[in-house]
Amino acid sequence: MSVWSSIVEMAARAFDPEADPPEFAEECAPRPNDVGFTAAVIGLAAKMAKVDGKAEEAEMFAAAEVFRPPPGEEAAFRRAFHIANQTVLGFDSYAKQIGRKYRARPCLLEDVLDGLFHIAAADGIVTQAEIDYLAEVASHFGFSEMEFRRIKATNLGPEAGDPYAILGLLPGATMDEVRHAWRRMAAENHPDRMTQRGAPPEFVQIAREKTAAINAAYAMIREELSETAE
Repeated sequence: MSVWSSIVEMAARAFDPEADPPEFAEECAPRPNDVGFTAAVIGLAAKMAKVDGKAEEAEMFAAAEVFRPPPGEEAAFRRAFHIANQTVLGFDSYAKQIGRKYRARPCLLEDVLDGLFHIAAADGIVTQAEIDYLAEVASHFGFSEMEFRRIKATNLGPEAGDPYAILGLLPGATMDEVRHAWRRMAAENHPDRMTQRGAPPEFVQIAREKTAAINAAYAMIREELSETAE
């Protein structure tokens, strides 16, 4: 029985706001049959799709793209998603547990946030309610406001005049700080690294877009600082 079928069977408990979240495995990364982690991620995705007041098919398909069910289990994934979508209250407890369990591996937590951003943008617009929800999830994951500012900027683009956010810096950073942040961010988000981790193609494409945003932000700040130094 696949993890998706298991989730469907245990849906009454897994997606009950009053129930205790399923236990997580002890591995650093979620195992393929880690029902607790998978149920939590589906729950967060279902709530992401419904935050703006409605859950559209486009958002469900986006969830299937980034939190990919194994071949032959697409129908089970859809059913699990729709079950979770009916009881989206209380999933902050899942976000908190994921954050506690995997805080030492922020790359995994950021992957989940990237996926949620992808779902939010599936209908062509990201609402303020969705941004607020993503910020709450990020907080439960242990990310600071500055870190969320960076993740948001690399997914949606920086706010006007704020390329520093993409590099996780505040305006006023020195060129050395900017260069160090750029090198670190470029290495962490390189598409080849995502491929080596066995991520699905959608995450590799997200990594490409993030790398382009990181490089563009570095170029903008370097030009700004060079003009200031003249």
